[in-house]
Amino acid sequence: MSSTDQFSSIPSASPQLSGQGEDSTHLSQESSAIHERSATTVPGLLAGLVWLIILALGVVEFIRGVMAVKSGGGGAEVVVGIIIVIVAFLLVTAFTVVQPGQTKVLQFLGNYVGTVRATGLRMTYPFTTKRVVSVKVRNFETREIKVNDSQGNPVMIAAIIVWQVNDTAQSVFRVEHYEQFVEVQSEAALRHIATVHPYDNGEEGEATLRGATDQVAAELAREVSERVDIAGVDIVETRISSLSYAPEIASAMLQRQQAQAVLAARAKIVEGAVTMVESALERIEREGIVSLDEDRKAAMVSNLLVVLCSDSRAMPTVNTGS
Repeated sequence: MSSTDQFSSIPSASPQLSGQGEDSTHLSQESSAIHERSATTVPGLLAGLVWLIILALGVVEFIRGVMAVKSGGGGAEVVVGIIIVIVAFLLVTAFTVVQPGQTKVLQFLGNYVGTVRATGLRMTYPFTTKRVVSVKVRNFETREIKVNDSQGNPVMIAAIIVWQVNDTAQSVFRVEHYEQFVEVQSEAALRHIATVHPYDNGEEGEATLRGATDQVAAELAREVSERVDIAGVDIVETRISSLSYAPEIASAMLQRQQAQAVLAARAKIVEGAVTMVESALERIEREGIVSLDEDRKAAMVSNLLVVLCSDSRAMPTVNTGS
């Protein structure tokens, strides 16, 4: 994600020169950024065997020196043995155990020297500090936040974010507490996505929060990914987990939805009734059941529509006239 920091600028005599300065600053920031690199490691079992041999040589040398001192010889072997034993114990700091799904970020005197991703017992640089960074797929659910949609209606919305650390160096050294960073940026992206879409009843072809959940989730994933890229984090998936009107307008919006549902049902009933009346008139004329003039056709159409579209049961009237 590109930095959005704003700086007070001095008017430049040439826009072109000003643009070149911004580009050079951006390039210098990119070049100075720390990216993950692999640390040199040795399999722990092999290194442990070598370490035992070194320790054994130191002990043997020390014993030989002690025996030489007792027999009246020099004590150089004692000093050599002590040095070898000390070196062997200092090499213990180079051993580390990496669990599956975890990495070790190594620092030597404050400098980043690499990341160990190979699992198991490994031997790497001695005198390094080792920080555990998990690369497992993780997920969390954002708080249910209240935000106004594009039409100004307050809605309650929450999302599930599935993410994974991709660059351990950036996660450790470019942001402070990358887990919290991901959570805060995810909520910020969710707020922005909710403000650019209506809850429902959008214009023709407009994606709504309720009707186009897949498209909204894809947009949310893209925006969150752009925001947390600086932390070396990949967004695996995002999903809207909760969506509703705010309590203060929920009853009014429910009445509107009910009215829309009634109108849609009425329109369907009228469409079906007109189709049935048309079919009845065509069949009467085709089979010659009865001859109807225009006035009687109009009366028949009116009666049929009343019967078919009425909410209550129709009361039949028997015509006994000629």
